[in-house]
Amino acid sequence: MKPALKEQILTILAEIPHGRVTTYGRIAAMNEGATPRLVARALRELPAGHGLPWFRVITASRRLADHPGADEQGRRLIEEGVAFDQRGRVAPERLWP
Repeated sequence: MKPALKEQILTILAEIPHGRVTTYGRIAAMNEGATPRLVARALRELPAGHGLPWFRVITASRRLADHPGADEQGRRLIEEGVAFDQRGRVAPERLWP
């Protein structure tokens, strides 16, 4: 991945407001040449202690992606007031932008 593209993805990640979520696809759409998979890759490559709100990025179906940090992601979102319905989806009103 080009360093400039990764930097753009991380810049957008840093802008996601507290209590809101966005999708891999929405971030990709804001970056020419990005795809949802590239966004996911950029998040997987975050160094320990980075402080960026990676947990605010969910799938297009408004669910958590299946990954090793999903339990922590769900916990952190709930702490921010993001609720999940019975199907594990976040309400569309919580989507940003």
